[in-house]
Amino acid sequence: MFLCKNIRRTQSKPEKSRFNIRGISFLNNQNQSFPKLLSPAGDFERLVAAIRFGADEVYLGGSQFGMRAVSAKFDFPMLKKAVDYAHEHGVRVYLTCNTVPTNEEADQLPEFLKNARDAGVDAFIIADMGVFAAAREYAPEVEVHMSTQTGIVNYRTANELYRMGAKRVVLARELSIDDIRTIREKTPSDLEIEVFVHGAMCMSFSGRCLLSHYLVDRDANRGECAQPCRWGYHLVEEKRPGQYFPIFEDEKGSYILNAKDLCLIEYIDQLAQAGVTSLKIEGRAKSSYYVSVITNAYRIALDQYQRDPEHFQLEPWLLDEVCKVSHRRYNTGFLLGRPEDGQYYENGGYLRNFDVVAIVDRTDGEFAYCTQRNKFLAGDTVEVLEPGKKPFEMVISQIFDEENQLVDSACHAMMKFKIPYQGVLQTGTIIRKNKAES
Repeated sequence: MFLCKNIRRTQSKPEKSRFNIRGISFLNNQNQSFPKLLSPAGDFERLVAAIRFGADEVYLGGSQFGMRAVSAKFDFPMLKKAVDYAHEHGVRVYLTCNTVPTNEEADQLPEFLKNARDAGVDAFIIADMGVFAAAREYAPEVEVHMSTQTGIVNYRTANELYRMGAKRVVLARELSIDDIRTIREKTPSDLEIEVFVHGAMCMSFSGRCLLSHYLVDRDANRGECAQPCRWGYHLVEEKRPGQYFPIFEDEKGSYILNAKDLCLIEYIDQLAQAGVTSLKIEGRAKSSYYVSVITNAYRIALDQYQRDPEHFQLEPWLLDEVCKVSHRRYNTGFLLGRPEDGQYYENGGYLRNFDVVAIVDRTDGEFAYCTQRNKFLAGDTVEVLEPGKKPFEMVISQIFDEENQLVDSACHAMMKFKIPYQGVLQTGTIIRKNKAES
């Protein structure tokens, strides 16, 4: 399975630099703090998972104006609940307002922004300049983070957005590490820089695409992308209707637009040294399991880097860990320059090797009390993933149902059961099973 190439480059230590924006002089001292970890939260369950497994920040979508309509799960009462929960755990919450609104939707912006402000969100993620202006007018207390949809690829754009009131810029995904470093060197030190490090890549620049709207009338720029870039395509010659010819030499056709997923867990040291403020995981439409596993892996990697920045070398098991979620084949995107292998032509599907079979609710020193998520049997070998820790294998020796009756399997959805376990496991610990061993 192809993972991120283990290509390391020696980096010189960052230096202080002085620069000027509109007559204001800035002294930029890079790398004053370690990057934060920003995780997606498609609903409240995934919000809890992100926080439980180590996110410093979460981003989510309200009922309008978000680029993932399928995960627009937070109406205002739920948004208030989510913000309160996150703040109780010291985690910041960013609300996506990064669609391109129509005239009719623009009329609804003032009320939406004020309600979000009242719910306590820490920042709006914005792409449209009209939305930016509305946010500064109707909710000036809330930070503005400029979305990757803005297409920020140079320091002049970043500086102008800063001058207009942006607190953070989410850089375009098409930038190299050298590009990122230059933007950091030539922008104010209090302008935060956010970079995507993991998840799906788009075949269009900064996600600006009309393909879905054109083919199936689902506007990708308003959160409704049907992902036609993942479909298989053939050629049809006009005088031979019904005869389909593959564009690529494969009997299944060609997936010429299908980008591999991004994985930069090996390069968090270079991103930190380049002055990145926040490392962002893509995936508000992904499962709670995905959010848990990927957040956990990057949290451990970041903590490892923070303990010894000068000698950071990723623990090999973390590379295995990011492959234990549903994903497309990985690469490093544009971080190391133009990707030589950024597309995957064989199919548009996912690699799925593990299933979650249960979530641990509590332990008492003799048993682990759990909730079933997928069927498994007594005698199965499983992996146990506890927040902040390396997973370990365990054999399920026995399964007891809620009536304390010994059963052969946990086969009912959301079934409550217990298994022998001497020790303590945190609430939310994941029990998973390799599908190859089923």
